[in-house]
Amino acid sequence: MPENILIVDDEPDMLKLLSMIIKDKTPYGVTTTNNPLEVIDLLKSGSFDLIIADLKMPGIGGIELLEAIKKIDGELPVIIITAYGTFETATEALKKGGFDFITKPFRKEQILYTIDKALKWYVLQKENRQLRQRLQNLQQQEG
Repeated sequence: MPENILIVDDEPDMLKLLSMIIKDKTPYGVTTTNNPLEVIDLLKSGSFDLIIADLKMPGIGGIELLEAIKKIDGELPVIIITAYGTFETATEALKKGGFDFITKPFRKEQILYTIDKALKWYVLQKENRQLRQRLQNLQQQEG
């Protein structure tokens, strides 16, 4: 089953561009929203394997959104994209659990590589969690 990606950006052109790149070059499902306030409801009602979020959005910024996402699923990878990239902002995003930080304009290959890397990491996290759970169940049955 292909992974699902949620893209959050207040710029409709950026949503279209990212969606087109992902749909043309990958098997992944794509959901987009230009309203960051919808993300928490979308997370609760849908199953996503990756979130790509803009840093500067009205209502709630990318860092605040990242913190809210991590409270729901601490392992869900979040890629922050921005035209206003600074070293300090990138560092803050990564410290708060962001998977990566990409500045606009970006190359198509760069975003596709980062998406692939994030999804592979997330699959490994889920497999590790499942294996730990199986091991714990086996230990409980033996003990």
